[in-house]
Amino acid sequence: PLYLTLSEMAAVVCFVASFVYFLGFFGMNFLQSVPFPEEEEDDEVEEAIVKDIIQPTNSTSCVTKISDHEFLTPLPKSTAAVECYTTIKEDDEEVIQTVVTGKTPSYSLESKLGDCKRAAFIRRQALERITGRSLEGLPLDGFDYESILGQCCEMPVGYVQIPVGIAGPLMLDGMEFSVPMATTEGCLVASTNRGCKAINASGGATSILLKDGMTRAPVVRFATAKRASELKFFLEEPLNFQTLASVFNRSSRFGRLQTIQCAMAGKNLYMRFTCSTGDAMGMNMVSKGVQNVLDYLQADFPDMDIIGISGNYCSDKKPAAVNWIEGRGKSVVCEAIIKEEVVKKVLKTDVASLVELNMLKNLTGSAMAGALGGFNAHASNIVSAVYLATGQDPAQNVESSHCITMMEAVNGGRDLHVSVTMPSIEVG
Repeated sequence: PLYLTLSEMAAVVCFVASFVYFLGFFGMNFLQSVPFPEEEEDDEVEEAIVKDIIQPTNSTSCVTKISDHEFLTPLPKSTAAVECYTTIKEDDEEVIQTVVTGKTPSYSLESKLGDCKRAAFIRRQALERITGRSLEGLPLDGFDYESILGQCCEMPVGYVQIPVGIAGPLMLDGMEFSVPMATTEGCLVASTNRGCKAINASGGATSILLKDGMTRAPVVRFATAKRASELKFFLEEPLNFQTLASVFNRSSRFGRLQTIQCAMAGKNLYMRFTCSTGDAMGMNMVSKGVQNVLDYLQADFPDMDIIGISGNYCSDKKPAAVNWIEGRGKSVVCEAIIKEEVVKKVLKTDVASLVELNMLKNLTGSAMAGALGGFNAHASNIVSAVYLATGQDPAQNVESSHCITMMEAVNGGRDLHVSVTMPSIEVG
């Protein structure tokens, strides 16, 4: 489907992120010089498609060739000329000099010039002169700098291009999904695609959303540990929850308080608020709700000193046992049964070898390394690729990649039951 709910997206990320990638590597001989066995007709079709793609055409423009297909809608032509900055004009040189000398702050160029692309060009030239390093390899033209002003990146000097590949289709919960992946790592999309093939050939996979709640944990301080414990007991008293939830929920139509979990360190109290956030990832939503509660609590606890709205007990963008155990964002389990013939034909191995490798690598090996949530082949690879391709925060790959992969021989040892559990997928 073109549009996914957040739960569906979390399930896709969960299943693809570990299981598909892990299985895919067992069918990667197609990337070597040895050809596939001739009996695999679908592989022959894939090879023919690749040959067709790389054949040169008589067309002088790839855009013209593509637009001949009806399924593509041509983009409207721009009526405004797009200026390419290749040479430094006299008025630009004056501004560059003021930036180099510090008279004009780099961050103020957009507001002073009223032209975001020109501001990026001037900032880029000033940076080259200040550092003595060339930015020739970093593209400038071909990007809409107006679109990011005040939105997602300050003081730009160019942009980075990342190729996007598609793995799939992946059959999950009776629906087919194509998985976009932005990556510069060779074999990543290919191995993922091979895993999707194995799943589809076995009837697909199923997913279960276990929990759905974003967290924020402020830290407050009291004069004594006894006083801090009084607030802890107050927050954990079930009779007080409804009042606190009403205060929390005022900040949003969608944010709804679910739980409050407390931890103490001396006279410091950490309060981990968990709330549902609708279709949003919800960091700002839960932070506003937490601020409402803190304001409310100070009426009864005027000696409470608020140290920070986030005390890292949340825990955001850091590996943390609290996320691995309690979950954060979407907590998802996915499973599938891969048929014996699929394991042999598509993955080029056998069930017993897969089960043994999973135990010794993903479980025992990770335990020997003291892994935290890293009981998988390489979940972070696919989580990062999918996040970059779909506009998620790539920094949240840290906790979103927490994953444990389980494998077991079933049906008399013939077939492979595999599952992945990911307790803290953060998407929105």
